[in-house]
Amino acid sequence: MDQQYYAGTEDTSWWSKFKSNFAELAEFVAIILVIYAIIHLFVAEPHQVSGNSMYSNLQDQNLIITNKLATRFGDFKRGEVIVFQNPRDASQDYIKRIIGLAGEKIMIQNNVVYINGQPLSEPYLPSNVITRTRGFMGEGQELTIPEGSFFTMGDNREGSSDSREWGPLKRELIVGQAWLRYWPLNKFQ
Repeated sequence: MDQQYYAGTEDTSWWSKFKSNFAELAEFVAIILVIYAIIHLFVAEPHQVSGNSMYSNLQDQNLIITNKLATRFGDFKRGEVIVFQNPRDASQDYIKRIIGLAGEKIMIQNNVVYINGQPLSEPYLPSNVITRTRGFMGEGQELTIPEGSFFTMGDNREGSSDSREWGPLKRELIVGQAWLRYWPLNKFQ
């Protein structure tokens, strides 16, 4: 039986194979990093809850995924939980719930939130939550929420720095909607 040999000039040394495999791996890693960067910048971003302002629905150290597409393609609704830049310090992100929408009149009186003169139903809060006014808003003072803004509050009303303290939140400060809690695993939702 005749054997045929390839008489090409291809370098089949281990070093050549290593360089080829390394180049393919480097290309693969670069593609993965570009995809990750695009997702992180424009689609979704992980956040860690810091503090207890959203207790009992979100606890300190919970890990969530923030849907960034919501800021580009959707309208926010009352009751949604959002992540946004702290209006007083853009280096910090806050997480709060949207309570009031642009154009609505909001008032807090006798620990009850009123929207356009009607008491607000908040089924996401435990029944014993008390909503007091803060520095920005006085007891019984009605405020019209400006266009392009939202009124936010933490679920733990006594332990939350929110719109009651610093006023309506401008839409451009919103990073995205809190979409998924993935840690701890027993509270995955």
